[in-house]
Amino acid sequence: MDTEKTNQLIDFLKQSFLQAKFTKAVIALSGGVDSATSCGLVVRALGKENVFPILLPYGRLNHQGVVDAHLVIDALQIPQENVSEIDIQALLDPLFRLYPDMDNTRKGNAMARMRMTILFDQAKKRHALVVGTENKSEHLLGYFTRFGDEASDIEPLRNLYKTQVYELAQSLGIPEPILTKKPTAGLWENQTDEREFGFTYQEADTILALLFDEKKSVEEVIHQGCKKEVVL
Repeated sequence: MDTEKTNQLIDFLKQSFLQAKFTKAVIALSGGVDSATSCGLVVRALGKENVFPILLPYGRLNHQGVVDAHLVIDALQIPQENVSEIDIQALLDPLFRLYPDMDNTRKGNAMARMRMTILFDQAKKRHALVVGTENKSEHLLGYFTRFGDEASDIEPLRNLYKTQVYELAQSLGIPEPILTKKPTAGLWENQTDEREFGFTYQEADTILALLFDEKKSVEEVIHQGCKKEVVL
């Protein structure tokens, strides 16, 4: 990531909003590096007064994410009157009681879809576009909830691998605690992305770049020293 690439992303957002005839953006701010970086880009593109972060916790689950989201808001100097916090627990608990055998994945998907329902409603209320937070690594790995966290009006990070998002976040002045925390979707206690994968984002990005950007075969990727069990 360099200054030119960052400016291209900011110009992409500016032009997209201009063509769509919108001036305001709504974004779900989770306290993670992806949403923080998307938020940083849209602040640069539209101005901090036109960005509306929505915090959508489920009770006290992943409370640290709420704390970190406020760090991002302060660092980007977004006006406090633009910030909304909506607890989704009361909306989802009736569903969870109806199906007491729901596993963590089903519950997590329900949370992601409820958050996106609220986010689009808040965007409609403000005549704003929903800015997404999905990166290329998650997209290629299928690590998202359909009609949930992958839903948006515009995706500034879709062509950036996770490791590139970290580089961009640094250049945008995203606070250090966001850059050093373990990536998590925050959908259940002690959940982390890399624990679920069984490999790191660094390993994934190396392999994905070889497969999708350089069009290497699986055999070629393994021959280059990547772990066979991760590639397959």
